[in-house]
Amino acid sequence: MTPFIAKRHESIVFGLLLSGMMSCIVSGLSTAIATGIGSDFALRWLAAWLPSWAVAFPAVLIVAPIVRRILRHIVQEG
Repeated sequence: MTPFIAKRHESIVFGLLLSGMMSCIVSGLSTAIATGIGSDFALRWLAAWLPSWAVAFPAVLIVAPIVRRILRHIVQEG
């Protein structure tokens, strides 16, 4: 695959993909635990995932720099 996203957008796209994947996994698990896996599971999962992603994406963009700052203080150099 040929790269098509400018380097300056890497952190935003990283946050978009990370938040999308994580919210998909967590909402799927939560939906299965709360309501079981029935014939309408996929629709219930999608209904839970999309709002979750809408919250997770900006949260990742806000939290990631804070986590990086913390890591600079607690991780030893090579």
